[in-house]
Amino acid sequence: MSNQDWQGKRVTVAGLGVSGIPAAKVLHGLGAVVTVVNDGDDEHSRAQAAELEAQGITVRLGDGATLPESTELIVTTPGWKPDKPLFTAAAEAGVPVWGDVELAWRLRGRDGREPAPWLAVTGTNGKTTTVRMLASILEAAGLRTAAVGNIGVSLLDAVLGDEEYDVLAVELSSYQLHWAPSLRAHSAAVLNLAPDHLDWHGSMEAYVADKGRIYEGNRIACVYNAAEKATEDLVREADVEEGCRAIGFTLAAPGPSQLGVVDGILVDRAFVANRQKQAQELAEVTDVNPSAPHNIANALAAAALARAFGVEPAAVRDGLRAFRPDPHRIEHVADVAGVAYIDDSKATNTHAAEASLAAYDPIVWIAGGLAKGATFDELVTGAAGRLRGVVLIGRDRALIREALARHAPEVPVVDLDRTDTGAMSEAVREAARLARPGDTVLMAPACASMDMFVNYNKRGEAFADAVRALAAESD
Repeated sequence: MSNQDWQGKRVTVAGLGVSGIPAAKVLHGLGAVVTVVNDGDDEHSRAQAAELEAQGITVRLGDGATLPESTELIVTTPGWKPDKPLFTAAAEAGVPVWGDVELAWRLRGRDGREPAPWLAVTGTNGKTTTVRMLASILEAAGLRTAAVGNIGVSLLDAVLGDEEYDVLAVELSSYQLHWAPSLRAHSAAVLNLAPDHLDWHGSMEAYVADKGRIYEGNRIACVYNAAEKATEDLVREADVEEGCRAIGFTLAAPGPSQLGVVDGILVDRAFVANRQKQAQELAEVTDVNPSAPHNIANALAAAALARAFGVEPAAVRDGLRAFRPDPHRIEHVADVAGVAYIDDSKATNTHAAEASLAAYDPIVWIAGGLAKGATFDELVTGAAGRLRGVVLIGRDRALIREALARHAPEVPVVDLDRTDTGAMSEAVREAARLARPGDTVLMAPACASMDMFVNYNKRGEAFADAVRALAAESD
């Protein structure tokens, strides 16, 4: 669409927040007549509304269900569920719905510059780490790049800003992919698939289908997890450009058209001249920080996307060495009395917790919070042999306690019957009491944090503060 096409176009933006406000401003700047609708009508929302209204944008607070009259397009924020009455009304009226990612994709190259290709990543867990690893590798190759999207950096800012990029490393959530029908990435990866956000999607099948949208129209490579057949199935089902390749990653020795691990070395048998007989060394396992198995998988996926873009092996190694993970992702906080304390507050679902638990042995596990409809039998069964003890916190801790009683009855369990933020300090002390020298106290809650904390970051900070207080007392 040209600038002329936007002049006077009546667009409704559904939701304020990180993506809604930039979308409203961009559309207004293009000449569209913008109305923002928002369910909330709290003090924060009113402040955001006042900022937009000062620029001539109409905002309706407390009314996200009604389709404004004469709306020609809806641009929605990712959190709005597809079954909202607003979208039902839009479907009945024949009004298209785009997400912020779709809007950014359609606005690429508006200033006459060649738009930067997108290397896109999705999956239940590991998206942010993989995208940041990928950006680090691309930077090591001397490319102008940025990690954007669901990582918390607006794609609209990247697409329309003054900065010029050679390539973008793009994290995409299932929410964003649901509303991005036109997206066509250079190459894309689905890291893994496990039940999550089913309340939003309605079913596991719908969730997986939305994840699979990331492969549609890929030009060079569809990267999948060889350990999860469901990700390869999505590649098989995708309508890609002629010549686009399926590239697997595995923690085992790779076959042709795969990246994998051989004797502690990350190797490439996909982007080499003779895939049947040759393998290219990319980096050592020790170049990946931290070197937990699921993080090695993230590194292989990032390397596959970078290699699909033509990055040389040395840049993969240098980029992985330079990468530093975000806080609260299997982060070593301290060693106290011979016990390692690990903060994986980002493990907000069972799939993430499973990967974290697989990286340590023996473990005193701190778990619990908001279960989001999850069940814990499979998680506990897989981890039972590694558990020295368990400390449970949070509103839905009984679900984990019951799974432990069924599948690990011999493991000592401390059930903290409190959900105030001070419970974390008590949890750390109880974990220290259960632990022995050589053990790991792992806070991988397998649950969301909002019953006790603002977000998983605050939960992780509370854990780290409690560990540091424990360390100070033992000095």
